Amino acid sequence: MTRVLAVRLDSDGDVLLTGPAVRALAAGAEALDLLVSPAGRQAGELLPGVDRVLVADVPWSGYAPPPADPAALRDLVDVLAAGRYDRAVVFTSFHQSPLPMALLLRMAGVPFVAGTSEDYPGSLLDVRHRRPDGLHEVEAALDLARAVEGEVEGEVGAAPAGRRGSPALDPALDDDRLALRADRVAAAAAALPDEVPAGGFVVLHPGASVPARAPSPAHARTIALALAEEGRTVVVTGGPGERELARAVATGVPGAVDLAGRTSLAGLAAVLARADAVVVGNTGPAHLAAAVGTPVVSLFSPVVPADRWAPWGVPTVVLGDQGAPCALTRARTCPVEGHPCLTGVTPGQVVAAVDALSLSAAGAPARTTDHADASGARPDGRVSA
Repeated sequence: MTRVLAVRLDSDGDVLLTGPAVRALAAGAEALDLLVSPAGRQAGELLPGVDRVLVADVPWSGYAPPPADPAALRDLVDVLAAGRYDRAVVFTSFHQSPLPMALLLRMAGVPFVAGTSEDYPGSLLDVRHRRPDGLHEVEAALDLARAVEGEVEGEVGAAPAGRRGSPALDPALDDDRLALRADRVAAAAAALPDEVPAGGFVVLHPGASVPARAPSPAHARTIALALAEEGRTVVVTGGPGERELARAVATGVPGAVDLAGRTSLAGLAAVLARADAVVVGNTGPAHLAAAVGTPVVSLFSPVVPADRWAPWGVPTVVLGDQGAPCALTRARTCPVEGHPCLTGVTPGQVVAAVDALSLSAAGAPARTTDHADASGARPDGRVSA
């Protein structure tokens, strides 16, 4: 029995972007567990192909990592050893290192460990993958998974009998799409608040994991008002810590529905799946929208590159000055007075983008698989703004 551990110790959006690679690994394993951070747990529970989600808060990852506690790290090694994994694949972003996790995996006795590393790994990695230039995060994760498959060729083949027929792994998802467990989204949909419309609305998600990636509350409110003035019903979403923000954005907007803090991640996915479009910064719900196939107006702060982090596989309009002085700084708080990369986006531009995506969704397939067509859609679903 081949047991595989996939590791992604980031936030929900990062975990979602790793989904296609996780499915690729799961297809060749009899069991696949996923190790995530507390911030990625809900996304991990929604990924097809995952049999069990493990959670660890480690000192080398996250926005507020815990102190390095030897006892906690020993406990994690014990959990990993109990899993008796044949292989482990550590997924990271381009600025992160898999080596701390690889060391713990070796201490747990995992015989095969793979990860993407520019740093010399010593004997920690059996596959030291180097990320090719120009890849989106989805493609980079898939490239690592394929490198693992190539290294263990002869062991990785067709999924074991019954594996592809399980609820965890849908045979229709044998590609690079972002995807969620349909059964879990459906269960969450049944528990949504009554005021969630059945359809015909636009979601505005004004928050982000860090301030640099979000419009100001006042700016977000002008966008909500502009959408409402054009006859759009606006549903404002947010996490439990964003209730005050959502209230400030939604108050006084005709017909607006404020759902902040009232859904799980699966429930938010169910809301996004009903929407005509989602207006959101470069943060987790953008990738959640992509996972349910809903077009995205991406208010993209260039602190990270759009070609790596824009929504994947759905029609998307990227707005925001990608050449702003904050570009590629990975800043959590905007280093430029006035947050010009996003404040320069007018409400009219957002309304026009929503209209364009609505027309595109009504008259063309949601996904493109070849070269850019006349509408400007790219193979990854992005549309030039």
